[in-house]
Amino acid sequence: MTKAEQTKQFIIEQAAPIYNEKGIAGTTVDEVLAAANVARGCLYNHFENKDALSYAAADFLLKKNDEKVIAAVSKGKTAKEQIHAYLNFSRNPLETHISGGCPIFNLAAEADDNNPIVKEKVKKSMIGAHRYFSSILKEGVKNGEFSEALDVSAFAYKMFASVEGTILICRVLGNSQPMQSVIKSLKQELKTYELQPSTEEPTL
Repeated sequence: MTKAEQTKQFIIEQAAPIYNEKGIAGTTVDEVLAAANVARGCLYNHFENKDALSYAAADFLLKKNDEKVIAAVSKGKTAKEQIHAYLNFSRNPLETHISGGCPIFNLAAEADDNNPIVKEKVKKSMIGAHRYFSSILKEGVKNGEFSEALDVSAFAYKMFASVEGTILICRVLGNSQPMQSVIKSLKQELKTYELQPSTEEPTL
């Protein structure tokens, strides 16, 4: 990576948390300049305008989110352990792995009606997440962990949507309890499809 590429990446990394906390519309170039400690000319040497910076920050946030989720899920050895790992990873919405909450939800809420480029980026991320979780559940059915009665696509959608929506609820309420209830419910539902159900109660 050249020095210019390193500088550009550094600016993106400093800008990303601001975008995630304040949104695209709420983030100013001056805030990014201050965070990255660079001159305006330097920033515009790497980004044509604020839109270009915003798109780069969105890409960075979504990629970082994917990497964090995959790293957590990969610790599980079985399909059940991997799904539980994702749910446990999401258990504290008040202290998310990226400051400001989940970037998927944050970007989606802001870009839905007024930023088609960012909306498309979020769409691809959501589709990727659904495929990822569906593949884990499908493997669980294939290897005999779960019954074929499990609709892997539907459960993947339900789980992802429940977690994302509850993150928002918890952050607005300032209380992580709703997420604990949602996680417990999802674990209990998944347990009903186990071919050899555990006698243990679902844990958070």
